[in-house]
Amino acid sequence: MAFTGTGKIWINGELVEWADARIHIASHVIHYGSAVFEGARCYDTPKGSACFRLDAHMRRLMDSAKIYRMDPAYTKAQLETAVLDTIRANQMKACYIRPIVYRGYAALGVNPFPCPIDVAIMLWEWGTYLGDNALESGVDVKVSSWTRMAPDTFPSLAKSSANYANAALIKMEAIVDGYAEGIALDSLGYVSEGSGQNIFVVRDGVLYTPPMAASILPGITRDSVITLARGLGYRVHEEMIPREMLYIADELFFAGTAVEITPIRSVDRIVVGTGKRGPVASAVQQAFFGIISGELPDTHRWLTYVYEGKAAGAAKA
Repeated sequence: MAFTGTGKIWINGELVEWADARIHIASHVIHYGSAVFEGARCYDTPKGSACFRLDAHMRRLMDSAKIYRMDPAYTKAQLETAVLDTIRANQMKACYIRPIVYRGYAALGVNPFPCPIDVAIMLWEWGTYLGDNALESGVDVKVSSWTRMAPDTFPSLAKSSANYANAALIKMEAIVDGYAEGIALDSLGYVSEGSGQNIFVVRDGVLYTPPMAASILPGITRDSVITLARGLGYRVHEEMIPREMLYIADELFFAGTAVEITPIRSVDRIVVGTGKRGPVASAVQQAFFGIISGELPDTHRWLTYVYEGKAAGAAKA
């Protein structure tokens, strides 16, 4: 989705104009992908704008930074506050949230230690990731020829910019071949995840999802789906999933901040189930969107209200 290029971006503790948020071409991150980041959402609810699981997202950001030996000059709590301050400064009701921790300008070389650790937070409006009808009608996907990283190559538990070079290859191949998305296998040939989303398989009313050992990113939405599904009475198993399970599943769906909960209607031109959104995906969607819309109680305390106790009348849609 194209940027509007307006508003303010938080960089190292200061709010700057969008056009002034620049880094030097010799910054380490540009040459070596030395950054970790997050993707979160703020929703417009009847009770006001609310960030979904902001604490969990910022914890994962700090975990990713720790794995890559990056020490931001801010605590998790300070970054959560910075996110809220940035949303308020931009007077937004709903938005996509992108905090990033990256190695900046000082020296170039594989050794990143001489470079400073910079932090930025940007926001933009982002609708349905895989198309306007994807949440209801589902999407067509393929099993990618690109696999996810082996466990001794890149740390999959870190949401690292470098890891997304692999994701981009998966996504581009899918688009060129006429699909909305790709599903990657792990280095052993088991189902891993999409280019930027986790996957759930439904068979005989039971949900299956790959474990963290399958080179997946431990998704916040994935964790939410597991919690909601179990609350609805479904059994959920985290286990290795062979590729052919994708073809004989009753239902498949993606889960992620960008895709939210999106059904999959076919894999490699093989129709999944009836080719329509199934009852399990529908039930999980209803529970998920019920919470973020404010129609259902937030019993898990997943929502952080942005303008609570603050004026929000000028917030932009």
